[in-house]
Amino acid sequence: MFSHVFTSVTNFHRALAFYTPLMAALGQEQRFVDAGKPWAGWHSAGKTRPLFVICRPHNGEPHDAGNGQMVAFMAGDRATVDKAHALALANGGTDEGAPGLRPQYHAHYYGAYFRDPDGNKICVACHEAA
Repeated sequence: MFSHVFTSVTNFHRALAFYTPLMAALGQEQRFVDAGKPWAGWHSAGKTRPLFVICRPHNGEPHDAGNGQMVAFMAGDRATVDKAHALALANGGTDEGAPGLRPQYHAHYYGAYFRDPDGNKICVACHEAA
């Protein structure tokens, strides 16, 4: 469905330090890093798309995290959701909802919510039974 998702950041090196361990925990491969642009991108193992990319806003204007926008990553199991949430908080993220079941979405939805150091809202969710 998606070709790529861009998430803007204000401090590329801080964002790279935040997203690198998070993407590794989710099994996403780093496709490129170019601090000169600056931007970095990841994709699912063995694939080339979709890409998740962090970068400074292309138009040179200040970053704005927005309200009501979120990127949600899929995890293969609940332990990965727990690990991703812990890594996010350990690397400068802020909690927006601890890992747990969210039966209002569906019976097996297990997710965690956090914001990256720039305020971008991120979700990691597992849709499988325990």
